[in-house]
Amino acid sequence: MFIVSLTYLKPLPEVDRLLPAHVAYLGEQFARGIFVASGRKIPRTGGVILARAESREALLAVLKQDPFHRHGVAEYEITEFVPSMTLPEYAGLNEA
Repeated sequence: MFIVSLTYLKPLPEVDRLLPAHVAYLGEQFARGIFVASGRKIPRTGGVILARAESREALLAVLKQDPFHRHGVAEYEITEFVPSMTLPEYAGLNEA
């Protein structure tokens, strides 16, 4: 499992211009089962994605398709972790 922390590199008007394409991209990754959760940071300086991928390299290949990446609007910090404890309703996320 991976936590992807996006940080905006461009002003919010540029981010907002690409937001519809970014949201469509997110929807595609949710449909593929790669993204598990996503949302904006507060304050609005970027976003966070919880993702499942076979490897860091596989996730990087997916992230390179993001319009935010393709247009240089955001950078990504990736943290890999192994979920071992969750609320019962999220037990399907456990990997340990």
